Amino acid sequence: MKPATLLRLALAGSGTDTLRVVFTAVSSALAGLTVLSAATVIAIPELGGPDSGSDGWNSQYRSSLLAEPGLRPGVVATLLLAAVPIVALAGQCVRFGSPGRDRRLAAIRLAGATPRQAVLIAAGETAMAATVGSIAGLGVYLVLHRVLHRPYADGRLPLPTDVLPSAPEVVGILLVVPVLAGLAAVLLLRKVIITPFGVVRRARGRKPSVLPGVLIIAGVFAPLMIRPFGEWLLTQNVVRGSTAFLIGATLMIVAAIVGVVIGTGWIAYTAGRVLRRYARRPGALLAGRQLMADPWSGSRTFASLLAAVIIGAGVYAYRSYLLTMFAATKQANALAGDGGGSFYDTGFYLGAIDLINVTIGIGAVIAAIGILVAVAEGIVSRRRAYAALVAQGVPRRTLGEALAWRAFAPLVPAVLIALSVGVGLIRTPLPAVSVTPRRCGGEPTQCVQLPELTLAVPVPFRDLALIGGSALVLMTLVVGAALLVLRTSTDLEELRTG
Repeated sequence: MKPATLLRLALAGSGTDTLRVVFTAVSSALAGLTVLSAATVIAIPELGGPDSGSDGWNSQYRSSLLAEPGLRPGVVATLLLAAVPIVALAGQCVRFGSPGRDRRLAAIRLAGATPRQAVLIAAGETAMAATVGSIAGLGVYLVLHRVLHRPYADGRLPLPTDVLPSAPEVVGILLVVPVLAGLAAVLLLRKVIITPFGVVRRARGRKPSVLPGVLIIAGVFAPLMIRPFGEWLLTQNVVRGSTAFLIGATLMIVAAIVGVVIGTGWIAYTAGRVLRRYARRPGALLAGRQLMADPWSGSRTFASLLAAVIIGAGVYAYRSYLLTMFAATKQANALAGDGGGSFYDTGFYLGAIDLINVTIGIGAVIAAIGILVAVAEGIVSRRRAYAALVAQGVPRRTLGEALAWRAFAPLVPAVLIALSVGVGLIRTPLPAVSVTPRRCGGEPTQCVQLPELTLAVPVPFRDLALIGGSALVLMTLVVGAALLVLRTSTDLEELRTG
């Protein structure tokens, strides 16, 4: 197949296919821009060494997060964390308008195209859009790199605009997103490519098992295993204390997120059963039946938003722990006769945490955009069914009510569980702060150990309410935008065939 023919077949389709290409390009540009920012922080040179007599700080930067070598890995991890919902958004964009694309590729297969040619068409459309988006992201990155290069009066920089990633790193970043997008497209269309008759009828009879519910419970109580796991590693002389805790905490965090995300399907099915049993309004009854028919769509749709809620709740819980530790240290110093001062730079630590919270907020907004794309895709794929219901006399308000119930019925309990898991990941192993004050005289041998001071770490209910409320507000905006798509997708012209 000639490249020109492949390009024409990849771009052939309706306006929905054009929107999918545009959405894929935009999400790929955002992903490339974020990863390039992380690569820029990595490119900051390491100064000093064992024999240089330097502390290794890059004094040309105003922020300590960039100047101190030990803190830059945290900045890189935060940027990569922000890239996760963007990659999820790209995955949602690849699925946009999938029923129409499935039928188009199935028709091409039935017309005589080989599986290899169908793979090239499917991957070519997505990879080409992702490549254009990655190149656009690189252009935006270079423009911002030049525009934001504004040194202060003392010559120091607010951002690392004096360094650039190496050429191989830039090329690798530009290629990784299109390759992943192309592979995702091939994976999603594997059944159409192998057997095109599979697009005629798709029915799911399998119900969610109780295993996701068990995973949710395990996610809530997973933090109880962090400390015993770390202590066991210490007794086995496998790793040092801090490393043991980090390994255990990472494993438990991953288990908690996976448990909540996978368990959303079970929550959606259970919410559908409750609505079908107790609801009286037609919209709620319709939403309950839809949730029971396809409960797994919720776990795919809300995955990024729930992950952001879990991480945000954990960050606020850790912030509460730090504030308690600072207060305990201040009280211990006062008892010891040191004037009640603190040896910690509280502004530095709290500023770093606030930066992480801003990143998580941006990730939540991007996740909400991904949810909007997924909801709009579901409406567009069912537009003829919705138009048929309207033609038979079903009010559009009833369909909009069903859409709202379908969104919020599984989301509200999932957000509450995600908040509990995020707080529990920090609060369970760190429920209190204990400090032992020491009052010393003129010589170190004259130190007297005072009674231990213990302060309980409070639960940041106000911050948790802010996170949960923000997630619901974002979802409300998503539903409001989806209602506009629903109105245009229920015109009687959608009943036309051909």
